[in-house]
Amino acid sequence: MSHNVLIIGAGSGLSAALARTFANAGMTVGLAARNIEKLGPLVGEIDGKAFACDATEPDAVATLFSNFDNQIGSPDIMIYNPSLRIPGPITDVDPVATKEALMVSAYGAFLAAQQAARRMLKSGGGAMLFTGASAGVKGYARSAPFAMGKFALRGLCQSLARELAPQNIHIAHFVIDGVILNQDRGAPYDDAAKALDPLEIARTYLYIAGQDASAWTWEIELRPSVESF
Repeated sequence: MSHNVLIIGAGSGLSAALARTFANAGMTVGLAARNIEKLGPLVGEIDGKAFACDATEPDAVATLFSNFDNQIGSPDIMIYNPSLRIPGPITDVDPVATKEALMVSAYGAFLAAQQAARRMLKSGGGAMLFTGASAGVKGYARSAPFAMGKFALRGLCQSLARELAPQNIHIAHFVIDGVILNQDRGAPYDDAAKALDPLEIARTYLYIAGQDASAWTWEIELRPSVESF
C-alpha cells in the first residue's frame, strides 16, 4: 500500500506507534511537531521526514502542508494527534491555559483538516484520522478544558464526515477510552493489564484508513477490557 502519511503531533507513545505501523505497511511518513529534535531516532528508523510546526498557527500549518507537498507529495492520509490536558476545579483552572487547550485539541484540527481537504478534493480522495478521547463524549469532573476541546473535535469530525464522505474523503474519529501504555510515565500508564497497547491502537488506525468506501467507519471506540464505560 503506497501512500503519503502526515502525522501531526508526533512524539513518543501512540504517534510513534502510528509512524512505525504505517511505515511498515509501505507508506512514506512525515512527522510534524513543535520540537522535532526529539524525533531524530524515529525519523531514521522509519526513513521518514520531520517538519517543525505549531498546529495552532494558521500560517505554520499552511507552511507545513506546503513543505510536505514539496518534500514528499500530497498527503493521502492525515492523522491529527495533539491534545492538551488542563485539569483542575472550574473555580481555579487557568483561563489562558484553557484557551491553549482548546486551540490544540480543536482549532489545530480544523486548520489541518482545511489544508488536507483542499488537497484531497483535488486528488480525488484520502483519509483524515483524528485522535479523540472518552472526554469527547462524556465530560468528567475537574476536566472542563479537555472536555471542551475533545467535544469540539468530535463535532468537527462529524461535520467533516457528512461533508466530505461523498467526495471520497474518509473521516474517522477515534475515541481512546483509557490510558495508553507508556512504561516511561509510571503509574497508571505502565500497567499493561489495564492500559491500551499503542501498537494495537495503531493497527486499528491502519485498518480504518484502508476500509473500502462501501463500509466506512466514521467513529470507533477503543478501550482495554477492564475499562468501564
